[in-house]
Amino acid sequence: MQDQIDGFLSYLEVECGLARNTILAYRRDLVKFHGPLTRQGIQEHMSSLMGGRRRASSVARHAAALRTFLKFLAKDDLGRFVLSPKKPRLLPHPLSREQLERLLEPGPPRRFTARDRALVELLYAAGLRASEIASLRMSDLHLNEGYVRCLGKGSKERVVPVGKPAVEALREYLEGERGDSPLEQVFVSNKRGKLSRESIWRVVRRRAVRGGLRGRVFPHAIRHSFATHLVENGADLRYVQEMLGHSKISTTQVYTYVDRERLKQVHRKFHPRG
Repeated sequence: MQDQIDGFLSYLEVECGLARNTILAYRRDLVKFHGPLTRQGIQEHMSSLMGGRRRASSVARHAAALRTFLKFLAKDDLGRFVLSPKKPRLLPHPLSREQLERLLEPGPPRRFTARDRALVELLYAAGLRASEIASLRMSDLHLNEGYVRCLGKGSKERVVPVGKPAVEALREYLEGERGDSPLEQVFVSNKRGKLSRESIWRVVRRRAVRGGLRGRVFPHAIRHSFATHLVENGADLRYVQEMLGHSKISTTQVYTYVDRERLKQVHRKFHPRG
């Protein structure tokens, strides 16, 4: 079956334009299937996964990969036997506005202060992923017009507006610390190379510690905050979907649940019989 898997992965890359990490995830899931591609083989395989100690989300992801593979092989009829557990709804944990303010404070001057502040401002202003920040090019910045262009999952391009604070922070960084770097990437490391995703995590974590923020503060939490604060203030969900680069509106709808949970908390706290 290895030749079939290789052909499928090649199809995902060439025809579907999926990201490299997504393709690697499909490969990891599919190589675990050792049974025959029959109803019995599939049912036994999924039963063994669900009977083990795997998380429901891992089994569901594995099932999705197997269904897509069967569809590629024109074996759609077998896809209905790929059962998977229902994934629990995991609500994102956004930062509060007060926490964001502390994270975005300029702070005392130090090496790469301007770069780090511009990076975090842009994460919150545009709701970008860490990987999108890392690959952002100088030609993607349109500061006079107030927007950035980025390449998201599946190599899908989108345009996202950015506000005045982020534009000003970016200008300060570009005109100062970045200097005359010949790199295409906007954010450069202390060795004048491309800033990695891991480095972006460290930048966010360092500023969170400096601001006295407890718990896990990471780039995706800022993305969650971007979306949640838009929804809280009445933004149309379709516009939020477009700015986040979600292919399905159902992915974006999770932020409406976050907003409802916040309202419930306010009600319980302040209502006499809450």
